[in-house]
Amino acid sequence: MTSESSAEPSTELTSESPSEIPSTAVDYSSTYSAAKDVDPKDLAELINFLPCETPDQWVEVALQRQDILLINHAYLEKCAARTALNLMFAYPDKPELQRKMSRLAREELVHFEQVIKIINKRGMTYRGLKPSRYAGLLNKEVRKASDEKLIDYLIIGALIEARSCERFAKLAPHLDAELAKFYTSLLRSEARHYKDYLTLAQSYSKTSIDDRIAFFQEIEREAIESEDDQFRFHSGVPSDYLKRG
Repeated sequence: MTSESSAEPSTELTSESPSEIPSTAVDYSSTYSAAKDVDPKDLAELINFLPCETPDQWVEVALQRQDILLINHAYLEKCAARTALNLMFAYPDKPELQRKMSRLAREELVHFEQVIKIINKRGMTYRGLKPSRYAGLLNKEVRKASDEKLIDYLIIGALIEARSCERFAKLAPHLDAELAKFYTSLLRSEARHYKDYLTLAQSYSKTSIDDRIAFFQEIEREAIESEDDQFRFHSGVPSDYLKRG
């Protein structure tokens, strides 16, 4: 699932793994109990790839504002499909990107339809919402040259998919049975999407992408850990104003 406006390139394999993500002995099974169907090694890699965990304050507000959570989630699934299609149109000479992004776009549109079904079942109305700051903070640092732009967008795509997976896992244990089951069902595909983006980024770069990953990780950390006056799926720590609301 891609965040708002992360679809800029209309201007996300080698057998090698992307810049090695350090393995860890940390057991995430308690914090991310909903991710029991995700391979523990894959889950550890994904969590370690992210610069921080989702703050508990965000989870608390998400549970109170499930209407906004679901409406924004549906929109983000469309954004994810759009990003994948934009990359396909921008880079038609890259067959592995074409294959992976085609599959990703189809999956994200199915997810969109599934979220809309839940929204309708719960008597909510899907509508447009002001986008969060999250994707904009990442996208404004994308380089201009075509090859560098591709690498940056793929890294951003990996971060967004990893964050989405992490938030699904953190939310699921606190949700009602229907929504918990749905969010848990998304974990494996979101984890694969993150890996696809990251592997493509390394495969298309002539040099290590570690520095660029670290650069965008710090931007992502700031977006997640700093105070935010707006609640969205990828928003930061809710301000006192949001907590009171």
